[in-house]
Amino acid sequence: MKTSKHILPIIIISQFCCTSLWFAGNGIITDLINNFNLNDDALGHLTSAVQFGFISGTLFFALFTIADRFAPAKVFCFSALLGATFNLGLVLESQTLSTLLILRFLTGFFLAGIYPVGMKIATDYFNKGLGKSLGYLVGALVLGTALPHLLKDILENFSWKSVLFFTSSLAAIGGLLMVLFVPNGPYRKAGKKLDLSICFSVFKNKNFRKAAFGYFGHMWELYTFWAFVPVLLKIYSDTHTAVSFNIPLLSFLIIAVGSISCIIGGYLAEKIGSKQVALSCLLLSGICCVLFPLAVLQGSQILYVLFLIFWGMVVIADSPQFSTLVAQNATPSQKGTALTIVNSIGFAITIVSIQILSYIFLSVNSNWIFTILAIGPILGLLSLKRK
Repeated sequence: MKTSKHILPIIIISQFCCTSLWFAGNGIITDLINNFNLNDDALGHLTSAVQFGFISGTLFFALFTIADRFAPAKVFCFSALLGATFNLGLVLESQTLSTLLILRFLTGFFLAGIYPVGMKIATDYFNKGLGKSLGYLVGALVLGTALPHLLKDILENFSWKSVLFFTSSLAAIGGLLMVLFVPNGPYRKAGKKLDLSICFSVFKNKNFRKAAFGYFGHMWELYTFWAFVPVLLKIYSDTHTAVSFNIPLLSFLIIAVGSISCIIGGYLAEKIGSKQVALSCLLLSGICCVLFPLAVLQGSQILYVLFLIFWGMVVIADSPQFSTLVAQNATPSQKGTALTIVNSIGFAITIVSIQILSYIFLSVNSNWIFTILAIGPILGLLSLKRK
C-alpha cells in the first residue's frame, strides 16, 4: 500500500512545532523565578506540572479511546490549539506559583493529544519500517523539546515573553498542518465503541508487557536528565570556577543531539531489530548515570560537554524503538489507546523521578545522587531480558 511522500515530513514538522510547548517554561525558568518571586525549587514543580498534566490527559484520552474512535489528525489539531493557548497564558501579569502550575498542567494535558496521537498517526501510515518512521518522529519531539533553550539564547535581547509567543505560534501552525494535509491512514482501524477495559487488557500480552516495562525504566531517567541539563552544566562550572558555559545554548545542543541518534537508531533497527537497539541504548545511558560524578571531577570542560552530548544521544535513542515494540504487540484497533496508556504510566514515573531528585539535590550536597537515575535503565534491561 503506497503512502504519499509528503505524509511523513508533515507529521515530523507538526510534531516538532507542537512539542516546543513542552519545555517552554524550563527555557525561561530564571525569568519566571525573578518576575514572579518564585523559590529556587520552582523548576522541579513546573516541570512536574507539565508531566502531571500530560499523565492526566493521556489517561483521559486512553480511557475514552479518543485516538481510536475519532480522526486522529483532528484530535491532534484541537489539542495543539488549546495547548498553545495555555502556554501563552504564562505572559499574563501578576502570576503566582499556583497560576503558573495550572497553566503548565493544562499545557501538558493537551500535549497528550499531540505526542502519542502523532505516533498513532504514524502507525496508521507505516506498517513496514515503523521503527525508522518513529525514529524520525521522536527526533522531532527531541528538537521541539530542546527548542525553548535555543530561543532563550537567540532572543536574549528581547523580552522572555517572546519565547512563549514563538512556541505557541509554532504549535498552532503544527496543528493546522496536520489537520489540513494528513487524512486518516490506510492502516487505521477505528475503534467502534467506548471500551474502558482496553487500558488493562493490553497488558495481558506478555511481549507487550515486556516492551512497556522497558519503556517505563527508560522514562525514569529521560525527562529528569533533560530537566537537569542546565543544572549539570552549572555543577561543573561551580566545581571548576575558571569555566564559564553558555548554558542555554549548550542545553539546547545536549538535548537536541538526541534527534540525530533517534534517526540513526531507526535505521539500525531495520538491520538488527528494535529490541536490540533499545537494549544497547538503555545499557549505555545507565552507564552514563553511574559515571557522571567522575565526569564532573575531571578537568577538561570539552570532555565534560562531549560526555553530556553522548548521554543526550543514548538517553533518547531507545524511545522510538520501545514505542515500535509497544505498537507491534498491540491489537491494530487498540494501538492508539495502547500507546497512550503506556505514555501515561511512563510520564507518571517521570514525576516521581523528578521530584525525588529535586528534593535530594536541595538536601544533599553530593554529585553521586545522580546515580539514582540508573535505577530505571537497570530495571528496564531486566524486563527486556526476562524470558
